[in-house]
Amino acid sequence: MNNAFQTALLASLFALAATAASPLFALETGTSLPEISIESKGEILLEGDTVSYTAWHSSQLKGKIRTLQHIAGRTSAKEINQPFIDALKTAQLSPEHYQTTTIINVDDAIFGSSSIVSNKAESKKAEYPHSSIVIDEKSSAIKPWGLKHKGSAIIILDRQGRILFFKDGKMSETEIQETLALIKAKAQ
Repeated sequence: MNNAFQTALLASLFALAATAASPLFALETGTSLPEISIESKGEILLEGDTVSYTAWHSSQLKGKIRTLQHIAGRTSAKEINQPFIDALKTAQLSPEHYQTTTIINVDDAIFGSSSIVSNKAESKKAEYPHSSIVIDEKSSAIKPWGLKHKGSAIIILDRQGRILFFKDGKMSETEIQETLALIKAKAQ
């Protein structure tokens, strides 16, 4: 083999390896969120003190302005975008026009901790009954949405389910302020 051919072959292999290691795509503003279903556990329902679960489908995200938070079932992932979640809590948005949906990927929890994570999520549902909290035991959104494992993603959707904002990773202070202003403007 000549050097030019070897160099081209190596460059192709590196490009292929880089593509395989990264998500197939990133969610794009203005597009619809690819549909997913979470059948195993699913959305936490609370009736009085009784907790139950029901299958959840992403088509349920239409009708209101939504913040969709997808996090791995680990404290480190929860902390990544906690400043944004805290800002949302203080904004006191009307549940008539706005809702937060949190999908907790317990398949991506520290070994042996998924039941602890689920129990904490059930407590949060009691504390924030207007929020939608979904427990995902099979990493259902990772591949279709092109998300990173062990991470935190924030997706803002309009009433038709189109993406207004997407960030897989830590939001900057500027992104937090701009996204909060966008949500307030749309959720009136």
